[in-house]
Amino acid sequence: MSFAANESYDRDPQLQEVPSARWYAVQVASGCEKRVKTNLEQRVQTLDVADRILRVQIPQTPTVKIRKDGSRQHSEEKVFPGYVLVEMVMDDESWQVVKNTPNVINFVGAEQKRRYGRGRGHVKPVPLSPGEVERIFKHTEEQEPVIKVDMAVGDKIIVLSGPFKDFEGEVIEVSPERSKLKALLSIFGRDTPVELEFNQVEKTG
Repeated sequence: MSFAANESYDRDPQLQEVPSARWYAVQVASGCEKRVKTNLEQRVQTLDVADRILRVQIPQTPTVKIRKDGSRQHSEEKVFPGYVLVEMVMDDESWQVVKNTPNVINFVGAEQKRRYGRGRGHVKPVPLSPGEVERIFKHTEEQEPVIKVDMAVGDKIIVLSGPFKDFEGEVIEVSPERSKLKALLSIFGRDTPVELEFNQVEKTG
């Protein structure tokens, strides 16, 4: 199906002479962001459209996951799971290259109704505004690593070591940057807040 002829994509004739690249958000199958990026970059080279599809990005921010033993695992977390961003000059061919990439669902845009018949219409890709693009990439560049732990307020825990070994309690405060938490432990029949290291406890429920 021709995008230009059958998908009713409106373009300013003046812009066709000097096309400009814009960023578009593309929805992809869950968990397939990296696969889509790799496949699309290969297709761009194979189909010789590198002059119109310039960059494929998966905005990510740094994260630090603290494991049970207190060690830290550095990784990246997707800002928009299920989406990739593509900088491209939108025309019939470049649209087809992106749209026909495996695991691509559709461009993010405005849905246009069919002129006749039933069923959903097509989606007209809408570029991201320059402000949105700047905000997204500025956020990913300046973001401090997010520290994540597998503990949250309200979790039930058991103490594995130290003077309160085998005591059970409930988490009331989590301090990822210090690798510590506070839990209410029943000591002498009273709920007492106790500060513990992450590697001293284990979740029970």
